Amino acid sequence: MAGRGPVPKRDAERRRRNKPATPTDSVKVPGRVRVPAADNKDWHPKARRWYQSLRKSGQAQFYEPSDWETARWVAQLKSTVYNDIDNGVRPSAEMVKAITPLMTSLLTTEGERRRVRLEIERGEAGPAEVTAMDAYRRARTG
Repeated sequence: MAGRGPVPKRDAERRRRNKPATPTDSVKVPGRVRVPAADNKDWHPKARRWYQSLRKSGQAQFYEPSDWETARWVAQLKSTVYNDIDNGVRPSAEMVKAITPLMTSLLTTEGERRRVRLEIERGEAGPAEVTAMDAYRRARTG
């Protein structure tokens, strides 16, 4: 898994700013990553929608070809589970246990993205503001 412990706060919610950022190693690779199509006709519709949703997700800009192949593998596993459920077969706990960390490694939840210090903000809106609390605080402090 990407991390343990509580989910970190967003940067905008942090109070302590004097802690130095962890240095990151990076490498430049020429070219663009081609996103493979969800071309497996046997995938369950829910697995296909999950895979296609990754293309629109903010973290996808960091995916490498190996990440997309992992996503295809997860979609195949999810499809198997969904097909079993549709056929009245209870899904295997081991299968579900195998899928969850794979999805986590693809940063598909906000908690996992925050653990690796990746924040996604869509459009013009930033994190939700608590304006009532801000107004109360201003009124109390002057």
